[in-house]
Amino acid sequence: MFIKGMDVSSLKEVEACGGRFYDNGAEGDLFEILKRYGTNSIRLRVWNDPYSEDGLPYGAGGNNVEVFLELAARANRAGLGVLLNLHYSDFWTDPGKQFVPKEWRNKGVEELEQAVYEYTIEVMKKIRTRGIRLDMVQVGNEVTNGLLWPYGKVPEYDNIARLIGAGIRGVRAIDTELPIMIHLDCGCDQDTCRTWFDEFTKRENDFQVIGLSYYPFWQGTLEALSDNMRFLAERYDKDIVVAEVSMGHTMEDYADYEKLAPEERKGMATKPHLAEKVPFSMTPEGQSAFMKAFLEKIKSVPDGRGKGFYYWEPGWLPRPGSGWATMESLAYIQDKGPCGNEWANQALFDYDGNSLPALKVIRDWKAE
Repeated sequence: MFIKGMDVSSLKEVEACGGRFYDNGAEGDLFEILKRYGTNSIRLRVWNDPYSEDGLPYGAGGNNVEVFLELAARANRAGLGVLLNLHYSDFWTDPGKQFVPKEWRNKGVEELEQAVYEYTIEVMKKIRTRGIRLDMVQVGNEVTNGLLWPYGKVPEYDNIARLIGAGIRGVRAIDTELPIMIHLDCGCDQDTCRTWFDEFTKRENDFQVIGLSYYPFWQGTLEALSDNMRFLAERYDKDIVVAEVSMGHTMEDYADYEKLAPEERKGMATKPHLAEKVPFSMTPEGQSAFMKAFLEKIKSVPDGRGKGFYYWEPGWLPRPGSGWATMESLAYIQDKGPCGNEWANQALFDYDGNSLPALKVIRDWKAE
């Protein structure tokens, strides 16, 4: 199956803040709309405990395991599979931050290894008990610089392999057949990918999919992405999935939708210099053209190893109260902020929740 996937992890929060979705003028459930446009899998993140010690939410979807189970069940009811995305942190993880969950603080590497293993089993058991259908499990998120710092930080590849391997063993304790993804952010950086996977596969090789992030305004050209996907598929004999991708549909600001003071906002639509890096216009037409070209690059990976993509947060509408962080989560990740949406101009719905033409491109494109 060629994956036409969507990461809608923030959906519950968006809906709670008043977000609604429309297709051809008719309001509908986001999962049902996406299914009509060819989506067959949903990616959902899981944070260990996205609340402060005082019980205040970290925001950005509040994606603990219970939120995952709720959204995954909705996806399954709509006929969609699910990719479980385990961050092993209480909030966002990426190459710039991989914070240890509060409950695991002061643990050494052996204790962290055991915690990862036991936590993974716990999550997988809950998923099985609820009867959720999974397509794949992602062990760690954008682990280019490792995970669970400082013990699992590059270049500590022995520890990285131990910690990720514990997650893999936790998955395998419950399901021996599910494909497992290892996800780096650097979709166009062949040197970094080679170093990382050379080191990792010396120590651990029970994974089936290499996941990459590709954001054209940050990471390079489609040609560079294509070259890297081809290289990785051939060198490591693995399938390739672009686990995160997006493209802007407008550079119009959405301040009126967020109702935030300027100093509280972190909107990408206010950064026109990023649009200059992309050879597609930040318009609905440009977004559509980008998606068609992007899909062709995945198709070109040799031996059918290009297995699909997950569009990142296509439904993250700008609404008061739905942002990437709260003051409590900023304290946890030691970030100065500000908060706000940051992503709405890259969704596959406009600011009012209306479906955009790029969804038709996804629906009509054929992998064969």
